[in-house]
Amino acid sequence: MNRFKSFVIKEFYHIFRDRRSLIVLFGIPIAQVLLFGFVITNDIRNAKIAVLDYSKDDISREITNKIVSSQYFSLAETLNNDKDIEGIFKKGRVKMVLVFENNFAHDLENTGKANIQIIADATDPNLANLLVSYLSAIIMNYTLDMNRLAVVPMQINMESRMFYNPELKSVYMFVPGVMAMILMLISAFMTSITITREKESGTMEILLVSPLRPSQIIIGKVVPYVLLSFSSAVMIILLGIFVFGMPVEGNFILLLAESLLFIILALSLGILISTIANSQQTAMLMSMVALMLPTILLSGFVFPIENMPFILQLLAHIMPPKYFIIIVKNIMLKGTGFSYVWKETLVLIFMTFFFIMLSIKKFKVRLE
Repeated sequence: MNRFKSFVIKEFYHIFRDRRSLIVLFGIPIAQVLLFGFVITNDIRNAKIAVLDYSKDDISREITNKIVSSQYFSLAETLNNDKDIEGIFKKGRVKMVLVFENNFAHDLENTGKANIQIIADATDPNLANLLVSYLSAIIMNYTLDMNRLAVVPMQINMESRMFYNPELKSVYMFVPGVMAMILMLISAFMTSITITREKESGTMEILLVSPLRPSQIIIGKVVPYVLLSFSSAVMIILLGIFVFGMPVEGNFILLLAESLLFIILALSLGILISTIANSQQTAMLMSMVALMLPTILLSGFVFPIENMPFILQLLAHIMPPKYFIIIVKNIMLKGTGFSYVWKETLVLIFMTFFFIMLSIKKFKVRLE
């Protein structure tokens, strides 16, 4: 019994000395609970909207102020005509536009009826439905309050219109997100394991004494996975088009070029992980925790970033899949060109060079 007790105590000491075991046992569960608790929410907070007010009367301003004064919406821009609506959606500055018809207050007071049009960006159909529901509820509450004092009941008719996804197909949201997740996991995961396997088997030392420079070794390891991952990207796009009816409104060549850039970025991340990890198991764990969960939770793939706490929003801004999903949605659904996605493209290029340079530096330090 004493021997068994000593053995158990020894195992506890061994676990507490191993930081990686402690992270797996305590760090990952805490991080997952906090992430899921804060990210998975149906609450709307400060969703950016625009207002196109043809009437510009007291009632239309009062309704706008009531909407903006709630914690759910914030006024990002006031539009002058309906030609500005598509442009502001393509820029991604707002998720919804509220349109008041001409003579809104006059019609409401004299005929008892007036019309409001709600136009939503339905590239994320779940969010679009939620925003329309929240906005409709606020307007209905305003109508009820107004009818308490009115002699003749008044009615505000609301007409909703979904831009880019009128049928509210959820596949329009999932194809770009799944594409980002698969390319990130395949590219980074396979690269990190491949190089770590070389280190474990001892063949990396043979490569180091060869005439090849570290940068050449890294590029040589990456090139096959660039081609294979690019083939996967093309396959995903074709499946989305021919199986799920996903449109490609923009330039197909631009979409492939952006996919190639994201693949190279993901591969550079895999190389960086391989320079840090000493074993395949460690590389697998780091790839899954550092890439899979953030891609699903913090990229805007499933849950809107605007609804997250401020700290998580900051973390989301350093997640490469976030920018790739924005690019894919803009090209495939909105039909935008490079002029609308150049900022996200520059961010991906900067991240790619940063991870490649950091990988080469750590490769030299760890292996030479």
